Amino acid sequence: MRQRRDRAALGQALARDSTLACPVVMPFTLLPELAVTEAGAPRSWRDAGTRLMRASVSTVLLILAGSVAAATIEEDFASDPASRGWKVHGETALFEWNPVGENLRMTWDSSKSNSFFYRPLATVLAKTDDFRFAFDLRLSDIAVGVNSNKPFTFELAIGFLNVADTSKTNFLRGVGINPATGPRNLVEFDYFPDRDFGATISPTMVSSNNQFATGFNFPLELTRCDLFHVAMTYTASNQTLATVMARQGAPFGPIKDVQLGAGFADFRVDAFAITSYSDAGADGSLLAQGVVDNIVVTVPEPPISSLSGPFMNQLWQVEFVGRTGWVYTLERTADFRSWNAVSGVTSMDGGRSLLTDANAIAGEAYYRVRAERP
Repeated sequence: MRQRRDRAALGQALARDSTLACPVVMPFTLLPELAVTEAGAPRSWRDAGTRLMRASVSTVLLILAGSVAAATIEEDFASDPASRGWKVHGETALFEWNPVGENLRMTWDSSKSNSFFYRPLATVLAKTDDFRFAFDLRLSDIAVGVNSNKPFTFELAIGFLNVADTSKTNFLRGVGINPATGPRNLVEFDYFPDRDFGATISPTMVSSNNQFATGFNFPLELTRCDLFHVAMTYTASNQTLATVMARQGAPFGPIKDVQLGAGFADFRVDAFAITSYSDAGADGSLLAQGVVDNIVVTVPEPPISSLSGPFMNQLWQVEFVGRTGWVYTLERTADFRSWNAVSGVTSMDGGRSLLTDANAIAGEAYYRVRAERP
């Protein structure tokens, strides 16, 4: 009965436009150390895992699979984010682009299946990479324990994930350390609203085998209707995730750094996402609404660049600049229905690499370079 009353009352609040549920505040300038500025103009992104080339005996034409990928993405939601590659997995009703407020209206509802609004990266991140992300967040309504059978707190999350892993039906974020069904491949900002122990902010990294590196900072409440800015930076040289926050332009926190231990395996994340996790397997529940805006993500350059493809002695070759820690394979097709590997797998130590099709071309063929991170 209490569950029904709680959800009904909060549902009425969530029905309001979240940008109107909170008082209007004038824009403010972030403190210099909190402001997010990136050098260079933003360019469009696309998956750089493969690049296409067309070759024939008489002509050579280089075809890129989309424009050159960049290392920085900025999203202010001034226009429809779908046109820039943002996607939704799961419950589409939880995510709504707001063209009037120029932001993303977000609902975190743990009674639903795992759902996330995400942008694929042009790379795969590991603990040997430097990266950062930042965003603005304003919560208009939030409640925990809305399911009487799950009376404790539960997290809302924003950060990096592995799309293939998080999309699985047996991905259970709320079970914590559990190698069989627990989460894996995450680098995220987690917020746990207060439920007797104090509101908690937890920068979190989870390895590919369910190891956790996290920090618990409390009591730190994301007060309703206040504008929070979050900037998180991971430095590979000391394997440390640092978090800096502001509330209404003033410093908020501090937030303790999270450092990977010597035994922490690694992670593989390939998308940035605003995530509503299911509370399946958890003892807490969550229902909240707010807006997310001014996202900036900075990652290393994509694994393939400076691609060219000449003929040498009637054999097609591909030359490119690769990155350390990746493996590359040249693949060939004539119909785009099946691709065949025509070179060995090449592991990179950085710098330029050359892949060659050992078989002469009869007619016309298309090539791609597949980049994978083991």
